[in-house]
Amino acid sequence: MTTPTPDNLDERVTRSADHIRSRLGARQPRVAVLLGSGWGGLADQVREPIDWPYAELPAFPELQITGHAGLLRSGWIGPTEVLVLAGRKHVYEAGDASAMKGAVRTLARLGVQTLVQTNAAGSLDTALLPGQVMLISDHLNMTQMSPLLGERGDARFVGLTDAYDPRLRQQALAAAQALGRPLSEGVYAWMLGPQFETPAEIRMLQVLGARAVGMSTVPETILARHAGLRVLALSLVTNLGAGLSAESLSHAHTLHTAQQAAAGACQLLAAVVSCLSGPPLVVGVSGAA
Repeated sequence: MTTPTPDNLDERVTRSADHIRSRLGARQPRVAVLLGSGWGGLADQVREPIDWPYAELPAFPELQITGHAGLLRSGWIGPTEVLVLAGRKHVYEAGDASAMKGAVRTLARLGVQTLVQTNAAGSLDTALLPGQVMLISDHLNMTQMSPLLGERGDARFVGLTDAYDPRLRQQALAAAQALGRPLSEGVYAWMLGPQFETPAEIRMLQVLGARAVGMSTVPETILARHAGLRVLALSLVTNLGAGLSAESLSHAHTLHTAQQAAAGACQLLAAVVSCLSGPPLVVGVSGAA
């Protein structure tokens, strides 16, 4: 009889964390930033960078999607000490909702307390136009896939009320207000992809209360909350959903639009991350556009 091979994820997380820690020295980053399509320029703003290719970290995934560099970078953005993850593995690549589990758990092992996520998304609201950024207030897991399948015992359960931390959202709104850049909130719907949605699916998501739709972020949010991390997430709008405009959707179109809006989006993200090192900022008026 063949003996089942035990899950060695914890061992890989330990090896990854030890490898990172060996070069961190006195650095103790408490904020991590996960960069999606169009947000890669933030990595260039990190001061005094120390880099690890994902390939050096056994708990991190191998990336295959254009626009995702597969690099972990330590340094500072403003006064905030950060770990920046340049790229994620999407569920549509291999059907694995837990693809980022090792990376998220490595962050937690290193003492990270906050995960800031970014993505590119389609808008379901004609007032939310390409190039604008939406702060995610909640999500719809339309796939009903979970990265926690395979976990055992009561520890597998995690509440997702306030999955996107209200206090962090207030800080982000205040940072955007101080920058003079409009930032509105909305619900993000996760669809599996890699195909784009049909007009009928877009109408369904509108009825369900979603304001933006994309193919990522939700699995990492679940993993982060399960690991005890607070989550903040931003969507860069690259297109209107199918049926809301005449444009033809493609991954190349998404990347092109994201690249055009990248400078402004990364400026906003840097301002948001910078404010996470100090006391909460107070927003005086609603951040809704």
